[in-house]
Amino acid sequence: MEGKQQITQLEAYATYVKRKQLVFIAAVLATVGVALYAVSAGSMSIPLPEVIRALLGRGDPRTHTVIWNIRLTRVTAAILVGGSLSVSGAVMQCVLQNPLASASTLGVSQGAAFGAALGIIVFGGGVVQSDSAAAAVAISNPYIVTVCAFACGSFSTLVIIVLSQLKRDLGPGGLILAGVALSSLFSGGTALLQYFADETKIATVVFWTFGNLGAAGWKVLSILAVVFLIAVVYFMLNRWNYNAMESGADTAKSLGVNTRMVMLAGMGIGTLTAAVAVSFVGIISFVGLVAPHIMRRFVGNDYRYLIPCSAAAGALLLILADSFGRLVIAPVILPIGAITSFLGAPMFLYLLFRGLERSG
Repeated sequence: MEGKQQITQLEAYATYVKRKQLVFIAAVLATVGVALYAVSAGSMSIPLPEVIRALLGRGDPRTHTVIWNIRLTRVTAAILVGGSLSVSGAVMQCVLQNPLASASTLGVSQGAAFGAALGIIVFGGGVVQSDSAAAAVAISNPYIVTVCAFACGSFSTLVIIVLSQLKRDLGPGGLILAGVALSSLFSGGTALLQYFADETKIATVVFWTFGNLGAAGWKVLSILAVVFLIAVVYFMLNRWNYNAMESGADTAKSLGVNTRMVMLAGMGIGTLTAAVAVSFVGIISFVGLVAPHIMRRFVGNDYRYLIPCSAAAGALLLILADSFGRLVIAPVILPIGAITSFLGAPMFLYLLFRGLERSG
């Protein structure tokens, strides 16, 4: 009898694992399919066979140039940035035990915006190149802007980690409130910088905060890819620690997990990964909040599958959002940051009110 029960349990577990693997495979295939569509669609429509030939280094030289120098870089940026923000959000939500945790709610994005404004206005990152509207907001030295954005975005993480060390009873909720306070502080600093800047620099700051996946070249994409892969490998190595923490800090401690170190390391690597992503492409809000919660509906809180599935879902969401922004009123390209904000704000309110209902 016991043997039959064990066999039944093993079969149930095998079914459990297979279902989650199928969800991951489906998410990856959907991402690849949408990515191919995004590469083929645009002001110059390219048939899918031509896209595949160009990706293999064949076909018409003009088509090859459009795909490799414009569309493929944009789609690759969406995959890497969406994946980075999503895995970071999934881990932050776990280690802080708060479903509202993400780079947007912890002050990382707002810190990066302040850093970009600092680089553009104070250190001269943006200049007028011509009388055209597009060139008027060109960034002449993107590396200054990127370094400043990364430094200020990371500073937000450093402040939260220091607060957690100085006041050990602050708790996950307190850390989220600290992130909200830092967001307000950085937003105020950005507004003050804009107040003393001229019109051109203000326009450049605003343009940067819109988010622009098209600004990433292959050199930038290689940096994003390395950071993303390092973060995913680290998170996957700690997947069992995150699974233990889902049962509560006390349970995780009883299983031998150093919950404080897991929280600080997860927060540090997660927010640094998100800071790198937004420092290169501008503010992309709420992807790190939405994608993990979507995948939790399909794979639950098992971080063996939630981390890779969140990466795939984040990439898929950002490709869809960018494609919508490029195609809905083509040839005008809508800002990707505004589109993701429209996507994420309802989810944020839903999670907030669901949490209030449960606490009540």
